[in-house]
Amino acid sequence: MILRRTAIAVAMVAAVCHPASAQTTEGLLFRPFFVASAQQFTAHETFDAAFGEAVQTLWGGGLSITYDDVWYVDLTASRFQKTGQQAFFNAGTAYQLGIPMSVTMTPFEVTVGHRFHLVSKKLPPLNRRPIEPSPFIPYIGGGVGVYRYQQTSDFATAAENVDTRHAGAVLEGGVEIRLHRWFGVAFDGHYTYVPGILGEGGVSKQAGESDLGGFAGRVKVIVGR
Repeated sequence: MILRRTAIAVAMVAAVCHPASAQTTEGLLFRPFFVASAQQFTAHETFDAAFGEAVQTLWGGGLSITYDDVWYVDLTASRFQKTGQQAFFNAGTAYQLGIPMSVTMTPFEVTVGHRFHLVSKKLPPLNRRPIEPSPFIPYIGGGVGVYRYQQTSDFATAAENVDTRHAGAVLEGGVEIRLHRWFGVAFDGHYTYVPGILGEGGVSKQAGESDLGGFAGRVKVIVGR
């Protein structure tokens, strides 16, 4: 009887411990990823005047480094490039001038954060498979970035064209979905604050907008555990 009770107790403890140990990987892991984002720029009047809308798409990739599958550091490089038109404001209304203007933005961001593993507290029936860990891994983080902004126009002089860099802050939060042991997809919200690049001249100065950041919805395709 004692042996039977001991065996049942051991089985129950093993059932409880298995999901947590199966859900995390010890040590460092290096996971490359591809990212696509749709960003609503804070300088919405500036981007709407130049491109017809304030929501624009960025593409990029990077490397996610995890420690014990709980802490992470993401290195991300992305790019936005589009040709619109020069414009000016008059009485709060933007008018395009028909002069082509190309804008390129290249962010490089470093974010640090925490991954929250969801572990079920329910015990599986005896002689059944242990409860599998959740494939959903929420995360939250923040960091810094360096943002290069380039603006050129057909009729602008070298002095009128823009090529500058500025530091900014990053906040992010989302969920990673493990579709396979070596493959996952993440969806998150990504907020950036990049003051000081815009607002020196042109439409952005007339609109009183200096922040190149904004809120983006992102999709990441991750290769690795």
